[in-house]
Amino acid sequence: MCGIIGIVGKQDVADRLVEGLRRMEYRGYDSAGVCTVRDGQLIRRRAEGKLNNLVAELAHNPAPGLVGIAHTRWATHGAPTTSNAHPHATDDVALVHNGIIENFKPLRDALIAKGRRFESETDTEVVAHLVSEQVEAGASPQEAVQAVLPQLRGAFALAIAFRQHPDMLIGARLGSPLVVGFGDGETYLGSDALALAPLTQKIAYLEEGDWVVITRAGAEIFDKDNRPVKRAVTTSGVTAAAVEKGPYRHFMLKEIYEQPIVVAQTLQSYIRAVEQQVVLPQMDFDLSEIKRITIVACGTSFYAGMVAKYWFEQFARVPVDIDVASEFRYRNPVLEPGGLALFISQSGETADTLAALRHARAEGQKIAVVVNVPTSSMAREADLLLPTHAGPEIGVASTKAFSCQLAVLAALAAHLAVVKGRLDREEEREIVHHLTQTPAALNAALAHDAEIADMAHHIAPARDVLYLGRGPDYPLALEGALKLKEISYIHAEGYASGEMKHGPIALIDEAVPVIVLAPSGPLFEKTVSNMQEVRARGGKIVLISDAEGLAEAGEGCLATIEMPKVHPLIAPLVYAVPVQLLAYHVAVAKGTDVDQPRNLAKSVTVE
Repeated sequence: MCGIIGIVGKQDVADRLVEGLRRMEYRGYDSAGVCTVRDGQLIRRRAEGKLNNLVAELAHNPAPGLVGIAHTRWATHGAPTTSNAHPHATDDVALVHNGIIENFKPLRDALIAKGRRFESETDTEVVAHLVSEQVEAGASPQEAVQAVLPQLRGAFALAIAFRQHPDMLIGARLGSPLVVGFGDGETYLGSDALALAPLTQKIAYLEEGDWVVITRAGAEIFDKDNRPVKRAVTTSGVTAAAVEKGPYRHFMLKEIYEQPIVVAQTLQSYIRAVEQQVVLPQMDFDLSEIKRITIVACGTSFYAGMVAKYWFEQFARVPVDIDVASEFRYRNPVLEPGGLALFISQSGETADTLAALRHARAEGQKIAVVVNVPTSSMAREADLLLPTHAGPEIGVASTKAFSCQLAVLAALAAHLAVVKGRLDREEEREIVHHLTQTPAALNAALAHDAEIADMAHHIAPARDVLYLGRGPDYPLALEGALKLKEISYIHAEGYASGEMKHGPIALIDEAVPVIVLAPSGPLFEKTVSNMQEVRARGGKIVLISDAEGLAEAGEGCLATIEMPKVHPLIAPLVYAVPVQLLAYHVAVAKGTDVDQPRNLAKSVTVE
């Protein structure tokens, strides 16, 4: 959530700051701004709404300078207005902030009592005034930051510019990621490696509590106790080309179409093709001794975890609890000794999930993490790191990250079943065979894109849409409803098919489309009877099934979408494609902002 970039450069930085912000648009934002330092001045430009509004402001009022900071804001404290947009500044200090200052109110009240004047409603402006107060009293920038950081409670990544020190920036992080980039006579700060991709591949990740002084000569990093430290400089491997749309209209569509290749890449890292075995990365504990699994995640990742619960219990016969990360700690969960806590996150920085991870570790759980960013905070704190290989996901609504999470979780479930003695060698080979068929099945699902686009106009006018599924297709119904809500702004709900008669059926009438996920198999007959309940009340059904299922139950539906016939293990990955495409085409039909839907952020780094 939010995006930060800072440059100490050899030439004017405003255009490159804006380019860095563009690379973080996927995080979601509602305002943007830059501030440069030149000739003893802080030159600040801000705008509400999309980044192009800031570009227009800079065209009218340039911001020259060799040093600068920039920010895309997703509103927490205060409305998305220009006055609340970052950077926030005093006469001497300007800064940008990702995160939340939990104790800003008492700090703000104390500053107002001293006569300081605030122009915004944000928590961030407090930090600018605290640092400025120290500078005005004669402190150096480093001394000012050292004095202020211990006063802040919450989560933050900061980049700070100083009017009287035009050749430096200071960054700091606690609970929110910040990286340092190294160029030829230039040094950079960024929320992630993607923001810095056009500038450098050489980066260092700041650790919890670190703060850093960057100049053209490099970076001096200090830990939370203000001791000089070294952090490893690595090659990020993130390229500018990774975030281009290519021939696709939106990043979301591009990422839906990337699923066969990224799922194949992900599975290749967990499967020995010759031996037909599932293998996991090294871990310092015995997976066979795990007695219970606790899955914790948010949003789409939570639904991936719901699918995994079916797999773990069916194949490995290990009991599974699953929690929404934002609720996990606050219900004081019972975590038994010998348990595995499994955390799922695209970014590896989601604040709720990261806090839950640390709670589980404190309770003695082994920690496994399924994550798309192997250098993220969660990845670094895991006992068992299970990377997905989805590559950068720019669209706010997750697609390829979800399918890669499912691929990893399916492999983990199979391996756990093997080490628990629930799958013999022949059964493992069969599971691996089905997993290796997934990319081809995903391609077959994508072949129905055009017909999904053609029928999207039936859904676009609806005010309410229901999704139904049984077994592992129930979480897919929840995910389909979430996708539609996220990008088309249509109210949608997912239900277990058998639960319709226990209340939701009251919602059914001729104006409510019902999307049914029903691959043929043991649960199909029961799902068809639930469809009949919907049809009897005037509901319009879109049936997503294989050829066998459509032949049996497709007659009389508003529309049908045919999927390939696949093994139940990989069906959730395959059936994710049509619900993603349906949401996408409905959003396009409605003219909404597909890649950056309103009010949403890609990586939610505040609680």
